[in-house]
Amino acid sequence: MDIYHIWANKDGDISDLDWVANMKGFLDHLKDESKIDSYRITRCKLGFRSIQDLPEWHIMIETKDMQQLESAFARVAPLEGELEDKHKSFNQFVADDIQHALYRDWPDE
Repeated sequence: MDIYHIWANKDGDISDLDWVANMKGFLDHLKDESKIDSYRITRCKLGFRSIQDLPEWHIMIETKDMQQLESAFARVAPLEGELEDKHKSFNQFVADDIQHALYRDWPDE
């Protein structure tokens, strides 16, 4: 499995619950199309973190391999249609301090 990690803060006039619900709508769409296998949206508990300035929200998106992840990126890239509307519904409220990383299960199988 490859795990695409996203750390982000929310910025703008949207409630936490609406922001996460919109993000879930987008990710569920990708999951329903088999572009991703699963995802988790987590939030830093009680501000407990040892990495200075680590954003509050952590999103983990699991894919079988790089090919599936590339397929997900290609699906989102046109920036049009219903999927893009879902993407904008939360993405426009992501602060500028967003961080990304791609990890994999190790050792490879």
